[in-house]
This record gives sequence, structure tokens and C-alpha cells, in this order.
Amino acid sequence: MFYDAVANDHGLPQDPFKALVAPRPIGWISSLSADGIPNLAPFSYFNAMAQAPHYVAFGIGPPKDTLRNIEATGEFAVNLATYDLREAMNATSAHVAAHVDEFELARLTKAPCRLIKAPRVGESPACLECRVFKVVALPDDEGRENDHMVIGRVIGIHIDDRYIEDGRVNTAAMRPIARLGYSEYATVTEAWRMRRPA
Repeated sequence: MFYDAVANDHGLPQDPFKALVAPRPIGWISSLSADGIPNLAPFSYFNAMAQAPHYVAFGIGPPKDTLRNIEATGEFAVNLATYDLREAMNATSAHVAAHVDEFELARLTKAPCRLIKAPRVGESPACLECRVFKVVALPDDEGRENDHMVIGRVIGIHIDDRYIEDGRVNTAAMRPIARLGYSEYATVTEAWRMRRPA
């Protein structure tokens, strides 16, 4: 099949777009409000954008607490969402009032970051501490800026030592989860290697 993505006339019961851009790592973003209230929410439009220096980016829909927080403070943390933390991650996706602490809602530990004030998920095996580089508005066809892309410079990285083996991170052992389409997820449980051509 082919369909016009602008008209979105696919004729299917649900939009297939997210099922095709998959699997997508989950940016489990922790932030702190200007008043010091922690926030934690998962975003499935997320990925690494550059290697030297390290940049990450995530997409965020109509203004949420996360966007307000990072615009106010200029920082955020990305926590690795894993299979063992799937229920807690899902709990933090609930739409709750700005004063609600999602760490407490999901019964997660607020661990301190080293270089930013926002907390990180203590149970997560990895975390990226980030400073905001740029927030880009993504207008719709009518010019409304409901969606945004947040680009962050990674300034600090936490890795649970249990997952460092022979000088390499054993990513598969962490069992990170990724978002597919609809309400589907995938779990990384094995890794295989393929070298680039010389």
C-alpha cells in the first residue's frame, strides 16, 4: 500500500506511522520544576543524535510539565527504561497534576545526579545527565506549535557497574525496552555483532 502522509489517508483503523519507525528507545525523562517539584515521564520519540559531543533529542506533544520544567531550569536526565521497570515506567505516563511527584506515584527512588539538580531513577541501570541545547517548535499544517523537539547535551553518564563486562557495557543484560506501534513494546534480550566493511 501507499498513502499520502500529509493527508494521512491510510484507511486503516489506526495510524501505522509509529509501527513503522520502530523500535524506538524510550526517553524516560526526569526533571525538576522551578519550584523544586520532581517530574518523571516516558517519551517514545527519543534517540541519540551525535557522538562527539553527545547529544540526545526527544519529541514532546502539547505543553506538558516536562517541557515547562526544562525550559525553566535548562536541564533534564534520561533514565534507561528496562523490562524490570516497565510497570513503573508505565505508571509515570499517567496524566496527573503538576504538583504530583511521579517518583512517589511509581514508588521509585529519587537518586541525586552529579551535575544537574533534577533527580534520576535510582533503580535504572543507566542515566544521562543533560543540559538543554535547544527547544525547537514543530508546527502543524495550521501553524500551531503544539509539538516540540528538545535537544540536550549529555554532560554526565551513570552506569551500574554490574553491566560493565570486559570493558564494554552489556546492553542486552539490562533488558532495555523499546516502543513499537499502538500499545506494543519490545525487549532487547540478545545482541549480535556485525562489522562495517573496511
